[in-house]
Amino acid sequence: MKPSKFLAIIISVALSASVLNSCGERVSTAEAPYPMAEWSEATEILMHTPGEELFNGVINPLAGLFEYYFDVDSAASEHRNYIAMLEANGIKVHTVTEILQQAPIEKLQEYVRDVLKYDVSQGVEDNIAASDTYRLQIIAQMSKNDLIRCILLHPVVKLTATDINTGVHAQYMQSPLYNLYFTRDQSITTPCGHIISNMNSSQRAEETRLLTFCYEQLGHSPILAITGDGRLEGGDYIPAGKQAFIGCGMRTNIEGIRQIMDADAFGHDTIVVVKDRKWWQMQMHLDTYFNIIDKDLCSLVESRLNAKPIDKEWLTVEVYARAENETQYTMVRHDYPFVDYLHECGYQIIPINKEDELHYANNYLTIAPRHILAVANQSEELAKDFARHGVKVEWVPLENLIKGYGAAHCMTQVMKRKVYHPGNTHK
Repeated sequence: MKPSKFLAIIISVALSASVLNSCGERVSTAEAPYPMAEWSEATEILMHTPGEELFNGVINPLAGLFEYYFDVDSAASEHRNYIAMLEANGIKVHTVTEILQQAPIEKLQEYVRDVLKYDVSQGVEDNIAASDTYRLQIIAQMSKNDLIRCILLHPVVKLTATDINTGVHAQYMQSPLYNLYFTRDQSITTPCGHIISNMNSSQRAEETRLLTFCYEQLGHSPILAITGDGRLEGGDYIPAGKQAFIGCGMRTNIEGIRQIMDADAFGHDTIVVVKDRKWWQMQMHLDTYFNIIDKDLCSLVESRLNAKPIDKEWLTVEVYARAENETQYTMVRHDYPFVDYLHECGYQIIPINKEDELHYANNYLTIAPRHILAVANQSEELAKDFARHGVKVEWVPLENLIKGYGAAHCMTQVMKRKVYHPGNTHK
């Protein structure tokens, strides 16, 4: 399809509550309940400060989906500082633990009845400690803090018989939610609402249930959950006004994307599927190599920006669009170069060099037009590049947390943003 015809299609489509231009600039004055664009001012964010559940992940980092060992207490301190920086910008931060603390204890008990397990396979059925009645009695007596520990640690008590003392011996195992602090991934928040992911890794599967619980406690019941062969992780989704970018590669697949389109749950009239064929853990999600700072400004790691069609780093897009008042998407572009598409939409691209990329420079969080929170200790060259483009950067110390294969963007699920108005200043 010729560019002129393509642009005519995407200009003609509009959301029922607003109108946006071809590069995703929102021009409505109506308030939206959920974020429409990555560059709009953030007002509410969901996060999780890591605690004791993180320890099992760091003592074997690779099995925990982490890059290196890092100190649990220092990581928690960094995370609390990050939250303080967000709150200093007037952003309301909800944490998973606070939400659980505020939930009715009956809801927590119901949750833990499915989480706390007694393994009685070693022939101890006759002992009261092996009975389900006993397990439920213990849960009924638990404090909120201990119920929350069960939810985060997923303990299993393996019981065996003994001839002494109480007649029963136990070994204790856990399947803790050590990746939970990456609250970007368990869901995506589209203009329609929250969509629950279907995680690529078995280690993270249980996190989606907890995030669903948290949304429900906040009064935001999810509108869709990806199922079956569909895969979706939140780091692959970036809203951009009338269009959305979504990565398709190592962690999110086309089936997951199709489920969202079929359910009409995106809330964007143009879906730009960014096809990755490198499948590298360091760039597992779209937000690890591409990010958006404003309606006309983005960043891209140099290896992707300068790639040739023969390179694994080469990125192409499939673009799906729908006409006004329609719910069905039609593919209007296939295997179109991603960089060309960004230029066509009017984006200036800030390149991220390899050294900065490996320090998670691209995984910043945009909290307002040309205002980002980014991992500290990047190159002077990058700092000057941001300044040349009028970007306000708050540098966040995250030296421990980034060793888990993620950074400022990965640790946040932005639940609400203000509607962007074209008259807003970039200063």
